[in-house]
Amino acid sequence: MAKLCFGWNYASNHQSDEDGRIILIWKAPAVVNVLHQSRQSLTCEVILPLCPPFCYTMIYASNISAERSDLWIVDHREHSLAHIDTTTSPMSDFHDCLDQLGVFDLRYQSPTFSWSNHQPTMPIAKKLDRLLINDMALQSFPDAAANFLPPLTSDHCPCILSLAITLPSAGSKPFKLLNYLSKHPNFLQVVFETWVQAGSASYTLTSLCWKLKCLKNALRTLNRDNFSKIQERVNDTNNLLQCLQVQALQKPFTTPL
Repeated sequence: MAKLCFGWNYASNHQSDEDGRIILIWKAPAVVNVLHQSRQSLTCEVILPLCPPFCYTMIYASNISAERSDLWIVDHREHSLAHIDTTTSPMSDFHDCLDQLGVFDLRYQSPTFSWSNHQPTMPIAKKLDRLLINDMALQSFPDAAANFLPPLTSDHCPCILSLAITLPSAGSKPFKLLNYLSKHPNFLQVVFETWVQAGSASYTLTSLCWKLKCLKNALRTLNRDNFSKIQERVNDTNNLLQCLQVQALQKPFTTPL
Protein backbone atom coordinates (compact mmCIF):
# COMPACT_ATOMS: atom_id res chain seq x y z
CA MET A 1 0.00 0.00 0.00
CA ALA A 2 2.77 2.47 0.94
CA LYS A 3 4.53 1.90 -2.41
CA LEU A 4 1.40 2.30 -4.54
CA CYS A 5 -0.33 5.07 -2.54
CA PHE A 6 2.10 7.35 -0.73
CA GLY A 7 0.86 8.31 2.74
CA TRP A 8 -1.78 5.55 2.87
CA ASN A 9 -1.75 2.48 5.13
CA TYR A 10 -4.04 -0.44 5.81
CA ALA A 11 -4.82 -3.16 8.36
CA SER A 12 -6.93 -6.29 8.03
CA ASN A 13 -7.99 -9.40 9.94
CA HIS A 14 -6.22 -11.81 7.59
CA GLN A 15 -4.27 -13.23 10.54
CA SER A 16 -7.56 -14.42 12.05
CA ASP A 17 -9.47 -15.21 8.86
CA GLU A 18 -7.85 -16.28 5.59
CA ASP A 19 -10.62 -14.47 3.68
CA GLY A 20 -9.83 -11.22 5.52
CA ARG A 21 -13.32 -9.75 5.29
CA ILE A 22 -12.40 -6.62 7.26
CA ILE A 23 -9.96 -4.10 5.77
CA LEU A 24 -9.25 -0.65 7.22
CA ILE A 25 -7.47 1.94 5.06
CA TRP A 26 -6.27 5.31 6.37
CA LYS A 27 -4.11 8.23 5.34
CA ALA A 28 -1.69 10.47 7.21
CA PRO A 29 -1.92 12.43 9.44
CA ALA A 30 -4.18 9.77 11.01
CA VAL A 31 -2.40 7.12 13.11
CA VAL A 32 -4.02 3.71 13.66
CA ASN A 33 -2.89 1.05 16.14
CA VAL A 34 -4.54 -2.38 15.93
CA LEU A 35 -5.53 -3.54 19.42
CA HIS A 36 -7.39 -6.78 18.71
CA GLN A 37 -8.68 -8.82 15.81
CA SER A 38 -10.80 -11.92 15.28
CA ARG A 39 -12.69 -13.62 12.45
CA GLN A 40 -15.59 -11.19 12.91
CA SER A 41 -14.04 -7.99 14.27
CA LEU A 42 -11.06 -5.64 14.14
CA THR A 43 -10.49 -3.17 16.99
CA CYS A 44 -8.02 -0.31 16.74
CA GLU A 45 -7.00 2.98 18.33
CA VAL A 46 -7.34 6.04 16.08
CA ILE A 47 -5.23 9.14 16.73
CA LEU A 48 -5.98 12.39 14.87
CA PRO A 49 -4.15 15.72 15.25
CA LEU A 50 -5.64 18.04 17.87
CA CYS A 51 -8.27 15.41 18.84
CA PRO A 52 -8.55 12.94 21.70
CA PRO A 53 -7.72 9.35 20.64
CA PHE A 54 -10.63 6.93 20.34
CA CYS A 55 -11.22 3.22 19.77
CA TYR A 56 -12.95 1.97 16.65
CA THR A 57 -14.25 -1.58 16.12
CA MET A 58 -15.28 -2.92 12.71
CA ILE A 59 -17.59 -5.95 12.73
CA TYR A 60 -18.44 -8.33 9.90
CA ALA A 61 -20.71 -10.95 11.46
CA SER A 62 -20.61 -14.55 10.28
CA ASN A 63 -23.43 -15.89 8.13
CA ILE A 64 -23.52 -19.00 10.33
CA SER A 65 -25.84 -18.51 13.29
CA ALA A 66 -23.77 -20.67 15.62
CA GLU A 67 -20.67 -18.53 14.99
CA ARG A 68 -22.14 -15.17 15.79
CA SER A 69 -23.63 -13.67 18.92
CA ASP A 70 -24.97 -10.52 17.26
CA LEU A 71 -27.65 -10.11 14.61
CA TRP A 72 -28.10 -6.80 12.82
CA ILE A 73 -31.88 -6.60 12.63
CA VAL A 74 -32.88 -4.82 15.85
CA ASP A 75 -36.48 -3.95 14.99
CA HIS A 76 -39.05 -5.56 12.69
CA ARG A 77 -39.43 -2.22 10.87
CA GLU A 78 -35.86 -2.68 9.64
CA HIS A 79 -36.98 -5.57 7.40
CA SER A 80 -38.77 -5.00 4.09
CA LEU A 81 -41.05 -8.06 4.30
CA ALA A 82 -44.47 -7.20 5.69
CA HIS A 83 -44.91 -10.50 7.53
CA ILE A 84 -41.83 -9.73 9.68
CA ASP A 85 -43.90 -7.67 12.11
CA THR A 86 -42.65 -8.75 15.53
CA THR A 87 -39.41 -8.50 17.46
CA THR A 88 -37.72 -11.90 17.37
CA SER A 89 -35.54 -13.47 20.05
CA PRO A 90 -32.28 -12.71 18.15
CA MET A 91 -33.37 -9.06 17.89
CA SER A 92 -33.88 -8.96 21.66
CA ASP A 93 -30.46 -10.55 22.18
CA PHE A 94 -28.89 -7.85 20.05
CA HIS A 95 -30.72 -5.14 22.02
CA ASP A 96 -29.31 -6.63 25.23
CA CYS A 97 -25.83 -6.72 23.69
CA LEU A 98 -25.97 -3.01 22.81
CA ASP A 99 -27.28 -2.13 26.28
CA GLN A 100 -24.45 -4.02 27.97
CA LEU A 101 -21.85 -2.35 25.75
CA GLY A 102 -23.44 1.08 26.21
CA VAL A 103 -23.47 1.85 22.49
CA PHE A 104 -26.16 3.21 20.20
CA ASP A 105 -26.65 4.30 16.59
CA LEU A 106 -24.91 7.53 15.66
CA ARG A 107 -27.31 9.94 14.01
CA TYR A 108 -27.30 9.25 10.31
CA GLN A 109 -28.77 9.98 6.90
CA SER A 110 -29.51 6.97 4.76
CA PRO A 111 -32.11 4.99 2.85
CA THR A 112 -34.55 3.01 4.98
CA PHE A 113 -32.48 -0.14 4.41
CA SER A 114 -28.74 -0.65 3.87
CA TRP A 115 -28.64 -4.11 2.22
CA SER A 116 -30.59 -5.93 -0.48
CA ASN A 117 -30.45 -9.40 -2.03
CA HIS A 118 -30.67 -8.03 -5.61
CA GLN A 119 -33.33 -10.59 -6.51
CA PRO A 120 -35.91 -9.22 -9.01
CA THR A 121 -38.51 -11.92 -8.27
CA MET A 122 -38.32 -11.82 -4.46
CA PRO A 123 -36.58 -8.61 -3.39
CA ILE A 124 -35.58 -8.33 0.27
CA ALA A 125 -33.99 -5.30 1.92
CA LYS A 126 -32.78 -4.95 5.50
CA LYS A 127 -31.03 -2.53 7.82
CA LEU A 128 -27.83 -4.54 8.35
CA ASP A 129 -25.14 -1.86 8.51
CA ARG A 130 -24.69 0.37 11.54
CA LEU A 131 -22.28 2.90 13.00
CA LEU A 132 -22.43 2.62 16.80
CA ILE A 133 -20.87 4.97 19.38
CA ASN A 134 -20.95 5.48 23.15
CA ASP A 135 -21.49 8.55 25.33
CA MET A 136 -17.76 9.26 25.69
CA ALA A 137 -17.28 9.34 21.92
CA LEU A 138 -20.29 11.63 21.52
CA GLN A 139 -18.86 14.02 24.13
CA SER A 140 -15.53 14.12 22.27
CA PHE A 141 -17.21 14.61 18.86
CA PRO A 142 -20.64 16.17 19.55
CA ASP A 143 -21.29 17.07 15.89
CA ALA A 144 -20.35 13.66 14.46
CA ALA A 145 -22.75 12.12 11.94
CA ALA A 146 -22.92 9.15 9.58
CA ASN A 147 -24.05 9.15 5.98
CA PHE A 148 -24.95 5.86 4.27
CA LEU A 149 -24.45 6.15 0.51
CA PRO A 150 -26.07 4.21 -2.35
CA PRO A 151 -24.44 0.77 -2.76
CA LEU A 152 -23.38 1.13 -6.43
CA THR A 153 -21.67 -2.22 -7.22
CA SER A 154 -21.96 -3.65 -3.70
CA ASP A 155 -24.93 -5.21 -1.91
CA HIS A 156 -24.22 -3.06 1.17
CA CYS A 157 -24.43 0.72 1.54
CA PRO A 158 -21.01 2.24 2.31
CA CYS A 159 -20.94 4.59 5.28
CA ILE A 160 -19.05 7.87 5.62
CA LEU A 161 -18.30 9.01 9.18
CA SER A 162 -17.90 12.76 9.66
CA LEU A 163 -16.31 13.80 12.95
CA ALA A 164 -16.94 17.47 12.08
CA ILE A 165 -13.35 18.47 12.81
CA THR A 166 -10.82 20.45 10.79
CA LEU A 167 -7.53 18.67 10.09
CA PRO A 168 -4.31 20.62 9.47
CA SER A 169 -3.97 21.81 5.90
CA ALA A 170 -1.86 19.59 3.67
CA GLY A 171 -0.79 22.50 1.43
CA SER A 172 -1.84 23.41 -2.09
CA LYS A 173 -3.82 20.97 -4.22
CA PRO A 174 -1.49 18.94 -6.47
CA PHE A 175 -1.91 18.78 -10.22
CA LYS A 176 -4.07 15.84 -11.31
CA LEU A 177 -3.34 14.15 -14.62
CA LEU A 178 -6.41 12.51 -16.15
CA ASN A 179 -5.09 9.05 -17.02
CA TYR A 180 -7.36 8.55 -20.02
CA LEU A 181 -5.66 11.48 -21.79
CA SER A 182 -2.46 9.43 -22.10
CA LYS A 183 -4.33 6.97 -24.35
CA HIS A 184 -5.16 9.67 -26.90
CA PRO A 185 -3.01 9.27 -30.06
CA ASN A 186 -1.96 12.94 -29.97
CA PHE A 187 -1.03 12.98 -26.28
CA LEU A 188 2.76 12.66 -26.69
CA GLN A 189 2.81 15.12 -29.59
CA VAL A 190 0.89 17.74 -27.57
CA VAL A 191 3.23 17.30 -24.61
CA PHE A 192 6.36 17.56 -26.79
CA GLU A 193 5.23 20.60 -28.80
CA THR A 194 3.97 22.48 -25.74
CA TRP A 195 7.19 21.80 -23.84
CA VAL A 196 9.34 23.05 -26.73
CA GLN A 197 7.17 26.13 -27.38
CA ALA A 198 7.35 27.11 -23.69
CA GLY A 199 11.06 27.87 -24.02
CA SER A 200 14.49 26.34 -23.75
CA ALA A 201 15.68 23.94 -21.07
CA SER A 202 14.60 24.90 -17.55
CA TYR A 203 17.41 25.64 -15.10
CA THR A 204 15.33 27.46 -12.48
CA LEU A 205 12.20 26.55 -10.56
CA THR A 206 10.40 29.58 -12.01
CA SER A 207 10.93 28.50 -15.63
CA LEU A 208 9.96 24.90 -14.81
CA CYS A 209 6.70 26.07 -13.21
CA TRP A 210 5.95 28.16 -16.30
CA LYS A 211 6.45 25.19 -18.64
CA LEU A 212 4.23 22.99 -16.44
CA LYS A 213 1.52 25.67 -16.43
CA CYS A 214 1.59 25.81 -20.24
CA LEU A 215 1.40 22.02 -20.38
CA LYS A 216 -1.60 21.98 -18.05
CA ASN A 217 -3.49 24.40 -20.29
CA ALA A 218 -2.67 22.32 -23.38
CA LEU A 219 -3.89 19.10 -21.74
CA ARG A 220 -7.04 20.85 -20.61
CA THR A 221 -7.71 21.88 -24.21
CA LEU A 222 -7.04 18.31 -25.41
CA ASN A 223 -9.55 17.01 -22.88
CA ARG A 224 -12.22 19.57 -23.83
CA ASP A 225 -11.86 19.10 -27.59
CA ASN A 226 -11.79 15.30 -27.66
CA PHE A 227 -13.68 13.99 -24.66
CA SER A 228 -16.53 16.53 -24.46
CA LYS A 229 -16.76 16.80 -20.65
CA ILE A 230 -16.76 13.04 -20.20
CA GLN A 231 -16.21 13.43 -16.45
CA GLU A 232 -19.40 15.45 -16.09
CA ARG A 233 -21.40 12.92 -18.12
CA VAL A 234 -20.03 10.04 -16.04
CA ASN A 235 -20.89 11.91 -12.84
CA ASP A 236 -24.42 12.61 -14.07
CA THR A 237 -24.96 8.95 -14.95
CA ASN A 238 -23.52 7.86 -11.61
CA ASN A 239 -25.84 10.25 -9.73
CA LEU A 240 -28.84 8.84 -11.61
CA LEU A 241 -27.77 5.30 -10.66
CA GLN A 242 -27.47 6.28 -7.00
CA CYS A 243 -30.96 7.83 -6.99
CA LEU A 244 -32.46 4.64 -8.45
CA GLN A 245 -30.61 2.50 -5.90
CA VAL A 246 -31.94 4.61 -3.03
CA GLN A 247 -35.49 4.23 -4.39
CA ALA A 248 -34.97 0.46 -4.64
CA LEU A 249 -33.82 0.29 -1.01
CA GLN A 250 -36.73 2.44 0.18
CA LYS A 251 -39.39 0.43 -1.67
CA PRO A 252 -37.89 -2.82 -2.97
CA PHE A 253 -41.24 -4.23 -4.14
CA THR A 254 -42.35 -1.23 -6.20
CA THR A 255 -39.16 0.07 -7.83
CA PRO A 256 -38.69 -1.20 -11.42
CA LEU A 257 -35.30 -2.79 -12.09
